[in-house]
Amino acid sequence: MRILTLIPARGGSKRLPGKNIKPLGGKPLINWTIEAANRIPEICDILVSTDDTEIAAIAKAAGAFVPWLRPSELATDKATSVDVALHALDWYENEFGSVDGLLLLQPTSPFRRTSTIEKGIELFKNHNFQPVLGVSKSESHPYWSFRQEGEYLIHFLTNMDSGMRSQDLPLIFTTNGVLYLVSPHDLRRNKSFSGEKTVPLHISSQKESLDIDSKWDFHLASLLCDYDY
Repeated sequence: MRILTLIPARGGSKRLPGKNIKPLGGKPLINWTIEAANRIPEICDILVSTDDTEIAAIAKAAGAFVPWLRPSELATDKATSVDVALHALDWYENEFGSVDGLLLLQPTSPFRRTSTIEKGIELFKNHNFQPVLGVSKSESHPYWSFRQEGEYLIHFLTNMDSGMRSQDLPLIFTTNGVLYLVSPHDLRRNKSFSGEKTVPLHISSQKESLDIDSKWDFHLASLLCDYDY
């Protein structure tokens, strides 16, 4: 099996400038993800898609494959992860032949384990290449969510028992950004990392599920570097 790992690392970050190469635990943030994906036999390449020359240089030094700088139209706030993934996948398969899966790993999830990636690949293989998503149990439940209408709050969902006890609520899972694994066929057909039958990769560790998006997240990650799982 051949899995192409894609690490999307755009240069622009408004909330946390220089986020993808900001030093964390003595090394650039992106290095955590590159190192976690190294030496997994099923991974044929770790391709970093970036528009930034400094990110490209750091990623290459860490052992990643950076064959080009991402086109400017794919480096805006409006460009989606699917757009970036299809661009990289089409180029790679044209140059190096077909792959069985595209594994997207966000550099903002530094604490993912190599064993978690391996488990995701195993699920992908055992479920006939159905999409696999890293998920965590949601801390906030949609049954207890509201939206504002005028000056007042109304329940986001209708026709529900608002008095339901927390222990009776159905389990809800959200994607945590740790892992997205999809076949080229499904990605091109659905323009999505999920499908009709999406396999969950459950991640219970709050540390491993941490996704750095703000200064507060980065501060928390810095504190957790030496904290055991």
